[in-house]
Amino acid sequence: MHVSLVDTRTRPGAGLLGLLALLAMLAAIYTALVWVPPDADMGDFQRIFYFHVPSAWVAFLSFTVTCLGGVLYLRTRDFRWDILAVSSAEVGVVFTTLAIITGSIWARPIWGTWWTWEPRLTTTLVLWFIYVAYLILRKNVDDPSRRASLAAVIGLVGFVDVPIVFMSIRWWRTIHPIVFDGGEFRVAPIMMVTLLISLAAFTMFYVYLLSVRASLEQAQMEVEALEQDSWD
Repeated sequence: MHVSLVDTRTRPGAGLLGLLALLAMLAAIYTALVWVPPDADMGDFQRIFYFHVPSAWVAFLSFTVTCLGGVLYLRTRDFRWDILAVSSAEVGVVFTTLAIITGSIWARPIWGTWWTWEPRLTTTLVLWFIYVAYLILRKNVDDPSRRASLAAVIGLVGFVDVPIVFMSIRWWRTIHPIVFDGGEFRVAPIMMVTLLISLAAFTMFYVYLLSVRASLEQAQMEVEALEQDSWD
């Protein structure tokens, strides 16, 4: 097996990207916890919104990249797309977990419960299970080509749940709030600015994590290739 990749471990600017991501996250934390005023109805409990929504956004972005990476692998059989797909999937599972946890923390004082089987929460949990299964499958298939092909199919099929999660609060009766509806944002301008800062910071952090995880995956695939050559 030959892995054709640009070595992301020596890619210029990786350290700078990490620093920028750190500064962006610090700015997001400051604006969310200090700069923006508390919500008139929910008070300081609402501040978790600035971490919950960006976590969900990065999860959606991650699984979109996983889907695209899988499609490109199936078309080209180039392992760099498989590396991109699995790296993004792992980051996506982490951020989906964060979205579920922060959502539960927010729900407890507002809804009076840590969890309720309403459409948005249920479809999000299904999404989490799909991509956890994606990662488990990869761990249990030794042949790199077969592993990449099977994972690509699961990543593609699993992506169907992403728009379902997003549209669930519009398709079904739910207690989940709608932030963006009909071209208008249902939050105050200062809160919208804070949310945009958090979204930008979390996106930058995702790109950095993706770069680091892809480097590790590349190294792992190189080790597997060397082991395979030693057996041949």
